[in-house]
Formats: sequence, C-alpha cells, structure tokens
Amino acid sequence: MKYVVVLGDGMADYRMPRLGQRTPLQYARKPNIDYLAANGEIGIVRTIPEGMSPGSDTANLSVMGYDPRKYYTGRSPLEAVSMGVKLSDNDLAFRCNLVTLDIDGDYESAVMADYSADEIPTSEAAELIDELNRHLSCDQIRFHAGISYRHCMVWHGGTGTRRLTPPHDILEKRITQYLPAGDNSEMFTDLMKKSYEILADHPVNRSRISRGLRPANSIWLWGEGKKPALPSFAEKYGMNGSVIAAVDLIKGIGICAGLVTIDVEGATGNINTNFRGKAEAALKELKSGKDFVYIHIEAPDECGHRFEVENKVRSIELIDELVVGTLLEGLAEYDDFSLMVLPDHPTPLSLRTHTADPVPYVIYRKRSSKPSGAAGYDEFEAQKTGIYIEQGHKLMDRFLLK
Repeated sequence: MKYVVVLGDGMADYRMPRLGQRTPLQYARKPNIDYLAANGEIGIVRTIPEGMSPGSDTANLSVMGYDPRKYYTGRSPLEAVSMGVKLSDNDLAFRCNLVTLDIDGDYESAVMADYSADEIPTSEAAELIDELNRHLSCDQIRFHAGISYRHCMVWHGGTGTRRLTPPHDILEKRITQYLPAGDNSEMFTDLMKKSYEILADHPVNRSRISRGLRPANSIWLWGEGKKPALPSFAEKYGMNGSVIAAVDLIKGIGICAGLVTIDVEGATGNINTNFRGKAEAALKELKSGKDFVYIHIEAPDECGHRFEVENKVRSIELIDELVVGTLLEGLAEYDDFSLMVLPDHPTPLSLRTHTADPVPYVIYRKRSSKPSGAAGYDEFEAQKTGIYIEQGHKLMDRFLLK
C-alpha cells in the first residue's frame, strides 16, 4: 500500500458574498477531489487543540500524527532545523519576517502594510539579512537567511517569555499595541527599530521602490521556541516517507520526524509554485521505495492572508488539476493506494488570518472505494456525514489503518 497526503494550507474558509455565498472550496471546479469525496470517506477534523494558537505549525504537527500539546515547542525551531541552523538546548529561535511598515512619524505608530514585503525574492532578502548581521549580530544574536520573507533569529542563551504577534494577524493595523511585551521586550523592540534604520535606505529597497514594489524596511520577530524532539515517523508508524514542501516550517517538521525532505525546482510558497512538479516528485519517491509522501502546498493560505479571492479559488483548482490529477494518473499502476486531501486550518478571506475551526478531510482507498453519498468536497458536505475527529493527531492513525 502507498500513502499520499495532499495538504492545501488554509483551503477551508467561510461563505463569501463575491462567490455567491459559497466558500472557495464550494466555488472552485475540482472534479478530481470531488470524485475522491464521492467515493471515499469525508468528514471533519479538529487540527488545532482547544486553547492553542491556530498556526500552520500546530496544525501540520497534528495532521502528521504528532499531538501538539505534547510535542510543540514553538514555530521557529522547526524552521531553523530546515535551514540547517544548529540549536543547543539553551538557544531560543524566532521567526524573523522581512515586512513593509508604513511609517509616518515614530516607529511605534507604524502600520503593518505587508507581512511579506511583496513576497521579496530570496536573493534580495539574503542581502538584507547579511546587512543586519553586519550591524546587529553579536555573541548572543545571529540572523539566518531563509526563503523569501521568512528568516530566523537565534538568541544564544535566551531566557524568559514574551508576547510576540504574528505579522499576518495585524495587516493594515497600527503596530503600537502589538509590539513585543514581556521579558526582555525592550531588546526585541530595539532590534526591530534598528533594523528599520539599517534597511529603509538600503540599495535593495531603493531598487524595489523604483520598480513599484514594497520595500522590506523592517524585521518583525515572533514565533519563539526551543529545540524540538519528535519520535521518528518510522518508529511511530513503521514506514519510511518523504515530505515535499516549499516552506521551511513543513520541511523542519519532516526533518524532526526523520522523513526525507525533497526540493522541487520552481516550488514556492505562493500561487506561482510548481504544482505538477510536486506531484511528480511524490510519484518518484513512491517508485524509489517510499511508503508515504506528504505534499504541502502553501498557495491557498497566502491568498487568504492577502485577500485574493479569485487566486484562492484558482489555487484550489490548480491543486485539483495538477497535483491530485497527476497523482491519480501515476498511482493507477499500484494495486492499492490511499490518498488523503485536507487543509491544515482555515484561512478565511474575510479575516485574512487563521482560525481554529475544524476542517474537512477526505480519505480515498483504491480497493475499498464505494459511494459515500457526498456531492463533493467542501466544508458543508463534510459536516453532513457526521464523522468528526476531535483529536487531529489521531487522523493519521485512521489514514494509515493503525
């Protein structure tokens, strides 16, 4: 048996007036996923444990079979692992976004214009991170370049706890009440303010402005955590596997779980990703002897944050056509296979951030497929079945028949 998970980050949503009071999943043309729902098991799963923040970190840990209440130590350490950053038990890691702030006056009253600085390319971002290291790094603090706007800061010997707000939660809001609070908060605010002084007039940003692009004129620190320790996927489920993703967070979870991470040429964290390439890479992994492949696609989530209604619908259609369609063609050669499709959490367009609402899932098994009665795959068809998995980390047991 071969097992494949297709995770469309943030696909679930609320009804939208612009879509005729339908959700993007209801509105999108997705014949392949609808076929899976009509001939498989469709239900609802809570991927975010009660009381925990609805992040892709906790949600993907759940989907991969790891209870976030037990194993979650913060978002940034997972990303740091993917970036090759060596963390000691005494280190604290932080997500370091390159953001665009609209500043008219003092830094503290700036507005969060864009959490991704127009999805700054990795090459330009690396120059800015290098500049920050030249000016701000020391024995305790070091910045590490990642992909696009997603980077990491490590505080060696870091202590205390803080309230640090994800920048995608405060789009178009003044940052005043969202600045770091708690232990050593002055140090974090000072680093962010100094980054603006360093980056605002940097040649990379002058060039971006001249091209009509938003400048990456500040860092934003959030998502702190310590080095994680997960039992391996092989120990837990008795099978080997791979993770295919464009973002460091998901790669990091995979590495910590002992899975092989696969880079796909042209894979990005947005709608311009190489959808078909991810599916083809998954099929190649299965042919090479892997039992399990986890494919993560970030595009729907990014579109939700950016209030790109048509693009969110289109990203779902591309997942259906180029990922699920390609997989179904390639998997046909196997006597049996299981395919699961789901989001990790909703990213409602109307809110532009994550929520902890349960999400729809579908599991299709070639040999045991039978009509489910579902008219298709969406939030409401999934609710009709009455199947509800309260503890998200148990969904993987169900999928792998453990």
